[in-house]
Amino acid sequence: MKTKTKIILGVILILAIGIPMVIWWKDRGTPGKLDTFAQCITDSGAKFYGAFWCPHCQAQKAMFGKSVKLLPYIECSTANGKGQLQVCIDNKITGYPTWEFKDGSRLSGEVPLATLAEKTSCTLPSGS
Repeated sequence: MKTKTKIILGVILILAIGIPMVIWWKDRGTPGKLDTFAQCITDSGAKFYGAFWCPHCQAQKAMFGKSVKLLPYIECSTANGKGQLQVCIDNKITGYPTWEFKDGSRLSGEVPLATLAEKTSCTLPSGS
């Protein structure tokens, strides 16, 4: 391979890896747009039960974007995905996702953000 070709391939490789790394590095310290909302949900006493293999749980988490880290998430699945952890057995969680609120009520399935706001008395940022 010619030296010029190697240089071009090297530059392409650096750009292909470098640009996403720079974007990630720059973005990692910024707060999520729903951080305050997610923290309020946690502070309200709500609980979000789910399983890592559950597509509806992943969709629910995706609604929160970067703010997902602030949710009161409780993993119910064993590591092999074939059983349920004791905390979820004890709380009689039978489907995922399940949201449990301070008043003892529950909602199952993907719950809209507006509904979570109503159930927790948390303010959903406008435009969400």
